[in-house]
Amino acid sequence: MEIVSFLDMAILVTLAILALSFFLTAIRIIRGPSLADRIVALDMLVAVGIGFIAVIGVKTNYYLYIDIAIALGLVGFLSTVAFARFVLHHGDDSEFVDKKQAAQADADARKAREGNK
Repeated sequence: MEIVSFLDMAILVTLAILALSFFLTAIRIIRGPSLADRIVALDMLVAVGIGFIAVIGVKTNYYLYIDIAIALGLVGFLSTVAFARFVLHHGDDSEFVDKKQAAQADADARKAREGNK
């Protein structure tokens, strides 16, 4: 019978938790309900990807993966900032069921943008 080391067991548990978090995050991306929820879920997906890369780096003893994870973190941060600017300039009417409320929120956002210029 082969004895599993503590590190191997920790890696397996970590990969299972990361896989669960990946699937829950994918559900949040698909279901929404608002654009902001999807943006936060995409940012979380980047964090889970960084976790996968780091764990695989520890498992294979090839620590160059850590540099790749850092680069992915930088790209993920920039994409989150880009999405936030998009929502700031275009608004998010996906959280409104009523078209009248969505139009009012769009008008308020437009007025706020004009006031900031």
